Amino acid sequence: MATRAKAAGPAKAPAAGKTKAAAVGKSAAKAKATPARPTKPTAPAKTPASARPAAKKAVATKPAKVPKPPRPQVTEEQRRNYIEMAAYYIAERRGFHGASALEDWTQAEAEVDRMLREGKLNQ
Repeated sequence: MATRAKAAGPAKAPAAGKTKAAAVGKSAAKAKATPARPTKPTAPAKTPASARPAAKKAVATKPAKVPKPPRPQVTEEQRRNYIEMAAYYIAERRGFHGASALEDWTQAEAEVDRMLREGKLNQ
């Protein structure tokens, strides 16, 4: 297959009465006569806010609060049994001598109520 040479296109005819060299010289002289304009530095184009990635805001994270399980409700009978056993052990610690049963009971009652508030006693 034969390859063709690329054609440069139709040549412009020189103006009437002028030679090709004269026409080329004039355009070259014209190019030299006009100084190149300096280009202004352009500011970068602003990207619309909708196209920009969203700025991440610093968010302070707090540890998640774990809800406390509801305290089991102790019946009055169970509470009385706890107090009774605690009063017995209080009296036993002092050797069953000295203080009255009422003092042991009030001390045991305060101790059992505190432990129930703190959730230390289970059903």
